[in-house]
Amino acid sequence: MLRVEHLAKDFTLHLQGGVRIGVLADIGLTVAAGECVALTGPSGAGKSTLLRCLYGNYRAAAGRILVRHDGATVDLAAASPRQVIAIRRQTLGYVSQFLRVVPRVPAGAIVAQAAMETGMDAARAATEAAALLARLAIPPRLQALPPATFSGGEQQRVNLARGFIGGHPILLLDEPTASLDAANAAGVVAMVHEAKARGVAIVCICHDIAVRDAIADRCFAVPAMQEAA
Repeated sequence: MLRVEHLAKDFTLHLQGGVRIGVLADIGLTVAAGECVALTGPSGAGKSTLLRCLYGNYRAAAGRILVRHDGATVDLAAASPRQVIAIRRQTLGYVSQFLRVVPRVPAGAIVAQAAMETGMDAARAATEAAALLARLAIPPRLQALPPATFSGGEQQRVNLARGFIGGHPILLLDEPTASLDAANAAGVVAMVHEAKARGVAIVCICHDIAVRDAIADRCFAVPAMQEAA
């Protein structure tokens, strides 16, 4: 479902005389359908940078990111902005650590909109959004409120609902249980197992060792690299 070949990424600090910071070099990674791969490594190794490259938020400096999309293999690293948007809508789901949404929009509508972007009709999207939010302990009385009024854990659960509702065949999860208590974390673990059973390929960052061991089929160590030139 996902294959990374010789991926490299660096950042140029233009306000510091063009200093270049190397973050990723010659990364190779494959993820099969129904498999969860956990990215590991020390803080600053580039785990989040790699995940953002896989989603197309960061443009790779070199290498390929091959994604199985719409019956073909597409190089996300070389895709046009329109192609990246299409891949995200149909194939590539992403759950970031923080919820960033339009203010004053109710939580239920935010999650339903994520489903509609994949082609689901509005009525079904609203029904499935309500059910998924309820499963994640966001009751109907909160679903009608904007997430800006929620706690950090509640916002993370809304974010998880947005990521899981679309049925994307590839999911990227960045610390999916970081703000959750044990009961809600266990619920997310169950959702990951259900997604894997459907054949979803998952790449995750998870510093909670117990959660990582519960969901990951294997780990991929991101080598630490920081080089200025």
